[in-house]
Amino acid sequence: MYKKTLIFLLAAALNSAWAQNLTNQQAADSIQLNTITTAVPFLLIGPDSRHGAMGDAGVATSTDASAIHWNPSKLAFAEKDMAMSLSYVPWLRKLVPDINLAYLSFYKKLDKEQTIGASLRYFSLGNITFTDNNGNSLGDFKPNEFALDVAYARKLSKKFAFGMAMRYIYSNLTSGISVSGSDTKPGQSFAVDVSATYRNEKTEVFGQDANFSAGINISNIGAKMAYTADADKDFVPTNLRLGQALELILDDYNTFTIVTDINKLLVPTPPVYAVDETGSPILDPATGEPVIAKGKDPNVPVVQGIFQSFGDAPGGFKEELREINISGGVEYWYNKQFAVRAGYFHENAYKGNRKYFTAGLGLKLKVFGLDLSYLIPTTQQNPLSNTVRFTLRFDFDAFKEQQEAEGK
Repeated sequence: MYKKTLIFLLAAALNSAWAQNLTNQQAADSIQLNTITTAVPFLLIGPDSRHGAMGDAGVATSTDASAIHWNPSKLAFAEKDMAMSLSYVPWLRKLVPDINLAYLSFYKKLDKEQTIGASLRYFSLGNITFTDNNGNSLGDFKPNEFALDVAYARKLSKKFAFGMAMRYIYSNLTSGISVSGSDTKPGQSFAVDVSATYRNEKTEVFGQDANFSAGINISNIGAKMAYTADADKDFVPTNLRLGQALELILDDYNTFTIVTDINKLLVPTPPVYAVDETGSPILDPATGEPVIAKGKDPNVPVVQGIFQSFGDAPGGFKEELREINISGGVEYWYNKQFAVRAGYFHENAYKGNRKYFTAGLGLKLKVFGLDLSYLIPTTQQNPLSNTVRFTLRFDFDAFKEQQEAEGK
């Protein structure tokens, strides 16, 4: 109907993962390209520069204001009483010039055991011109999506914390235009995150003082979404994230952290449908639905879809392993003022083929901090090429101390 809208919706549906052309060796494999698509994939985009520079790994890193996205339970281990950050990410600039993500996040400690937080994520898909089948303009529109979060974290012991986040999701991609005789509407949903963190401070690794953390976050457990009254509803991107962070305290001025994360979408994998000798789908005479040759029916309730996602890939266990994304990175701090970061993210070619290195810098001033990250893809013609993320951090403790010093 209109080229630019098609690009937007395709990019969103594939979670900004651009499937590359398969090599001859890959094409010879019995399992073909089988990406998992969901509604509102912008919820999975790493919003801040610090973790974006470490290969999008962050479920077990030290607490900062962006913790709600990575693991809400980390908030319980916050060292500062209150902090805030603002991030901006120009997205998919290889496709179109005006897609961007903005992320505002905040936390406040209630006491030594409890912390609350909130965040707002806004994803703009730029400006498009709607046209009818004859090419006549129907007007301009700026598709957009946002998610509003509130979070709570509590220490259950000195080393263990539990956290939850509640999320309202709004997605307006069509401005209510009619498509094939059906009026469209914004998609809306509510979702929750459930998370936990283990943190062992002042331990020793290879004779070196260290802090070790491990975390888990099951995010976006929520209702399905639809953009028309009679359309099948799509899953939101329920995701399992597991990881660890090992912070080595080299001396009073130098620290070095190694982080690793693994991710798996907890939504059904598309099955392989049976076809006849002409390549047309075979329909079940009783229901009129396509017959599934391999895999399982993806049209199931949310909770069933979560459990089913661990064993429904049509390619069996081998394909299930391909659905696990691996990311990792390192972070070096000098005197808690200057940071250098690097990382790598890997997604199987049959599941989206996002593969990229990342790098970034961090600078901590008295009250403000600035983080930058840069994405370097390892595949050709990747729309994520040259992605830059910016984060501005605010330390309210330092601001309060500065005000008190000036008042003396």
